Amino acid sequence: MTLFLVLGFVGLGIIALALLVGDVFDGMLDLDVLDGDVFSTAAIGGFLSAGGFGAAIAGGVGAPLIVSLPVGAVAGVAMAWFAIWLTRLLKDDATDATPTTGDAVGREATVVTAVPADGFGTVRVRIGGHERRLNARLDSDHPMAIEAGTAVHVTGILSPTAVSVAPVWRELN
Repeated sequence: MTLFLVLGFVGLGIIALALLVGDVFDGMLDLDVLDGDVFSTAAIGGFLSAGGFGAAIAGGVGAPLIVSLPVGAVAGVAMAWFAIWLTRLLKDDATDATPTTGDAVGREATVVTAVPADGFGTVRVRIGGHERRLNARLDSDHPMAIEAGTAVHVTGILSPTAVSVAPVWRELN
């Protein structure tokens, strides 16, 4: 039973090291012929800890060694499978793309600093829940300056930090 407890604690140590130093150990175990997730530190640590503790518990309740070993093996395989499943789930998790200036085209913005007829001002636009401040120049179709606080429509991209804008036309009822 002591050997099983030692295996369990060794497995917990491997899991703790994997959490603290990340993928350093996975790189040492990564061989081209082996699947990286199956032989990851999470899977090996989970197998050793659950297998060792499972066999120790079975032996502690009075089961003979011939029963304790399979109980530990089943517990270890189950925990290793869970670790592999969880690792793949986290690795395959997709995230949204980072909002770019190009995503502002077609959106309504608010002028923060006045946009003169021959220069740049600043607008605030909300893209994907993020508020961005961009330099703004008047669209070629609109020759008059736009004052701060005015709603504008982003019509194009001039650079990664600058857009062209035109006033938003509201219908009068």
